[in-house]
Amino acid sequence: MKSFFSLFLLFFTFTIYAQEQFVVYFDSDQFELTSKESKKLEDWMAVHLMDKVVAINGYTDEDGSSAYNDTLAKKRVDFVFNKIKENVPFREDFKSRSFGENFNQEKDKAKNRKVTIYFIEEKDLIRENEILGIEEIEIDVDTSTTEIVEVEEVIDDNAPLQDKIIKTKVGKTVIIENINFHYNSFAVMNESRPVMYELLDIMRKYPRLVIQIQGHVCCNTNPEDKYSLKLSKERAKAMKLFLVANGIPSQRVSFEGFGASKPRFAIPEKDESERKANRRVEILIVNK
Repeated sequence: MKSFFSLFLLFFTFTIYAQEQFVVYFDSDQFELTSKESKKLEDWMAVHLMDKVVAINGYTDEDGSSAYNDTLAKKRVDFVFNKIKENVPFREDFKSRSFGENFNQEKDKAKNRKVTIYFIEEKDLIRENEILGIEEIEIDVDTSTTEIVEVEEVIDDNAPLQDKIIKTKVGKTVIIENINFHYNSFAVMNESRPVMYELLDIMRKYPRLVIQIQGHVCCNTNPEDKYSLKLSKERAKAMKLFLVANGIPSQRVSFEGFGASKPRFAIPEKDESERKANRRVEILIVNK
């Protein structure tokens, strides 16, 4: 019996200009942004929380020695990286380069003192390999002597959260019990905080764990209702912000809101227990 495995080869001389770009500019001889450019960077982050950064490149004008400009360019890259690293996801093979003055200089020196962020928008992540020039090669592997049958483990609903997350396969979800929000709000109730800290401890204990927090609401018969979708997304985002504020890298946690589009019980629900079951937070295991 023959099976095919895909081997991905990343040529990092990919066509970087096929990606989206964002540029910030620096004053002469400075590696920190002005207030105007800092605001510009913050505004960019606010609308690109779910995009993925591929590379950051730094540049300088021709003033000063080449060695000095190389160092200055690197400092500019480091400054921008530290500003965005907790807010926007990065590829695992993310690259940064400091060109200094060694590039095609513009006549206007101010345009040369810059850092360029290359990124892929969320809507294009499904084409990420294509955009980056990753070539897929098929390799024949003879598996005639070995057949692996994977049996899915039954997980006890009453098991501790850590056990549920560790036993759940990549691509599957875990319901987070006892996460409650104030009515019509994304503010978490105090009684939910122990569960949030439990999740925080798990994320700290397993640094390779990558998750997506998924929010759901109850009681709305219209699955496309924009308010419900927004509220569920804000609730999931609130949990991400809690984890990031407590030291979990932003790229390990994404979030999504499904409103009332994925109920566990048919809407309208029969009673409060069904409404509570529909009004839930789930964790999608993205990677381990």
